[in-house]
Formats: sequence, C-alpha cells, structure tokens
Amino acid sequence: MNTAHLTLDPHFTVGPINRRLFGSFVEHLGRCVYDGIYEPGHATADSEGFREDVIALVQELGVSAIRYPGGNFVSGFRWEDSVGPREDRPVRLDLAWHSTETNQVGLHEFSSWLEKVGSELMLAVNLGTRGTLEALDLLEYTNIDKGTALADRRMGNGKADPFGVKMWCLGNEMDGPWQLGHRSAEDYGKLASQTAKAMRQLDPSVELVACGSSSASMPTFGEWERTVLTHAYDDVDYISCHAYYEEKNGDLGSFLASAVDMDRFIESVVATADHVKAVRGSSKTINISFDEWNVWYIERYHGVDKIEGIDNWPVAPRLLEDRYSVADAVVFGNLLISLLKHADRVTSASLAQLVNVIAPIMTEPGGPAWRQTTFYPFALTSRLAQGSVLEVKLDAGTYDTAVYGTVPLVDAVATHDAGAGTAAVFLVNRSQTEEATVTIDSAGLESLRLIEAHTLADEDFYAANTLQEPERVGLVSNDTASVSGSTVTVTLPPVSWTALALAR
Repeated sequence: MNTAHLTLDPHFTVGPINRRLFGSFVEHLGRCVYDGIYEPGHATADSEGFREDVIALVQELGVSAIRYPGGNFVSGFRWEDSVGPREDRPVRLDLAWHSTETNQVGLHEFSSWLEKVGSELMLAVNLGTRGTLEALDLLEYTNIDKGTALADRRMGNGKADPFGVKMWCLGNEMDGPWQLGHRSAEDYGKLASQTAKAMRQLDPSVELVACGSSSASMPTFGEWERTVLTHAYDDVDYISCHAYYEEKNGDLGSFLASAVDMDRFIESVVATADHVKAVRGSSKTINISFDEWNVWYIERYHGVDKIEGIDNWPVAPRLLEDRYSVADAVVFGNLLISLLKHADRVTSASLAQLVNVIAPIMTEPGGPAWRQTTFYPFALTSRLAQGSVLEVKLDAGTYDTAVYGTVPLVDAVATHDAGAGTAAVFLVNRSQTEEATVTIDSAGLESLRLIEAHTLADEDFYAANTLQEPERVGLVSNDTASVSGSTVTVTLPPVSWTALALAR
C-alpha cells in the first residue's frame, strides 16, 4: 500500500516565495528567437514581427523574469551588434551553436517583447571573449539616463528612458571547457570580482550573479564555488546553479527521483557559500540563482543534432527540440517542488528554455503554437504558489534506485499566503505501479476548502503533445481530492504530478 502523510503548519516556514523563482531563459539558439518568439510573416505576427499566439502562451505560463541572450551564445556575443538600425546590424557566426546570427532581434526588440509578456529582463554579459570594459559599456547603455555617449546612443536608437536592468549574470558556465574563454576558478573569480566592482561603481543598485558549476557532475564542482566566492563574495549577490536531467538506459525509476539530486546540489552549494561566509567572517549571505534547469536529453543532442563543418552555418536550425512525455513532466514538476523547498536560498531561477529549444512551448513556422507536457506544472505552480513555502513534514514509503539510492515514493511541498487566506500543495507519485493515497493534516491553517485539484498523468508514461496531437496530454480534474474538517485526502495515480488549491 503506497501511502503518505503531510503536516502543514504556518508557524514553520522555509521562506517567502520570490517571484523570480518562476523565471525562464531565451537564448539565441536554434529556433528559440527566430521562428519561435519572432516570425514576421506569421498570421499572428504583430507590428514588430512577434507571434501573438506565443505571447499569449508565455503570459499563461506566468514567467516572471527572463535571462537573455545566453547561455553559451553570450560568450561570443558583441552586444553592439544587437542595437541600432536593423539594416546596419552585422551578420555574425555563432561558434557556440555553429549557426549564423542575423541580429534582427536585439536588445531593444527583446525589451519590447518583454513588456508584451509582462516579464523582467535579466541580462548576461560576455566574460568569455570580452571583459570588464564591455560590461560597463552595456550597463551604461541600458541604465544611465542621459548625457553620456552610450546613453545618448540608446536614446538615438529609440529608447528615451533607460532599460533599468537590475539583475546581471557575470558570464555563463565559465567552468566548462566547451565555453569560449573558459577559465580556471581562480582566473574567473578574479575577473568576476573586478567586473562586479566596476559595475557597482556605475550603478550600485545592480544585483549580480557569479557563475557556479555547470552541473554537480563537473570534476571541479564544490571547489569551483569555493574559489570563485573566495574572490568575489563581497562583490556579488548570487552564485548560479545549472542542472539538466534525462532518463538514461531505460532507468525510469532513477529518472523519476531526479529532484533528489537537485536537493543535494542546492544544499551542497549553500554549504559551500556559507563556508566562505564563515571563513571571511561576513554578515552577508549569498543566495542561489538556479538560472538553468530542465529535462534535457543531452546525449541525444550529441549523437544526432550537432552541426559541424566550416561551410555549414545555418540560420535558426532545429536544435534541441526535445518532445516531452508525461514522465518528463512529472520529473519537471518535481524539480519545481525542489526549488520551492529551498526558497530561503533559491531566490531566482530560470527554466531553460522558453520556446522550441528544450521548451514548454513549441511552434511550427507558419503554423500553430502548442503546449508541451511540461507547460502545465510550470503554469499551475507559478499561479498557485503564493506567499511563503511551508516546512512540510512528510512521511512516505520508499523505493530503491540505481543512481540515487533509497528515495521517497511521494514528494511534496506546500505554500501558504496568510493575507489572502490561501494555500497550495504540490505532489508527485514516483511509483510506476501503485496509486498513492495522501493524507494532509492542515489543522494549523485556517479552516480551508478545496478550490482546485489538478493531476497530470496517463496510462502511457511516454505520451506527449505533438504538432499532430497538440492536446494529447493535459491536466485533468482529480475528483478523489476532498476536505473533511482539517484533513485533506487525495489519491495520486502512478507517475503523476498533482496540484491542490485551498482557500478560506
């Protein structure tokens, strides 16, 4: 019998939910920008060439902040290419993804698109092939009101008011040998510190993210964070985490427990950052920007999609267009649970990416846009998770995995908004064979009634939404959910993600 019990008590909280936790990521990669958010010839294109069907889906997704323009792309990017009259912008080769970049969508256009979808701009600067001076130039262009060469250039390019960008990434994945300008932790830490100090001299209000490890499996993980923060601790606000998960060798059981690895990853980085804090005797706390996370079938990319050849530089090729299954969406929803469980230290996160490229939204050139399975957990969690995260007490059965050892069959997190009188519970059942009966003790909360109960599940764990069947998988109402007094009960199907919304 697969059962679980949760206890919710508003006196025990993890921390407030920062809306930046529901951020995403748009990189100039594949069809994310071109044929994704931007397709001037499309029937739904607005006056600027942006697809309005995509805009509507991004609004529905509830994305708070978007990291841009990379990603690996940023380490070879010259920001000046992306501003000024389009007809004057140079066409460049993007070495990161072996593609041609037309620069038809740049800083001004993307900022306009963000206003349409209601998201904040999070900019990454190139510390791969460029450095401190170029970062300062970009900051002056975006954030200084008027009266300087670059501020006046921005105004001449049609933006009278500053962009007012608050959050900045100091490079991308600088620990990775694949990265243009890859550096040692020692060298990167010094450069990040130098650049951060300079940027704060120009705009003291900026929030800065230092590059952490590209994944917990990197051979330098842990030591990288310690070394970088030893140099840059006083100068930055965040250290980044990146993590991608995929089912390998048909081991669905381990894949379903991927969030266990994310939990351990976050806790290790927190411990490392706090070690540096203790050594330095600092009163400042460094938080985590988990600014790349998703399910991504990386091994498939290396085996099939990779573009090569000195004369082969396509524009907006179909790259990394993973088709997500029910099982992928359950893992994805569980990763969101992990992020919420660490809301005291993970105060910014970016789902990588937003459209077409390992994305919850897919498009066809000249055709429709549709929701992948992963769209639903993100949209519902973004909408329902309000207020603070509760420190959930969970009792559940366990199962053994080849990769992560013994793990719980059920995982969960809860949120509570005292002012609004609402709460939400997010649950996954990792069992492949059994339903899970969950009992939730909410005696510590106000008397609550059930408002919504949604589940994502299917008898075919690998069912997916496609161009041919865009609505094959979706949320269904979970009619087993009920409230009796202060007890909530719900039954979770095998391999499922569920969200419950409660209110006074």
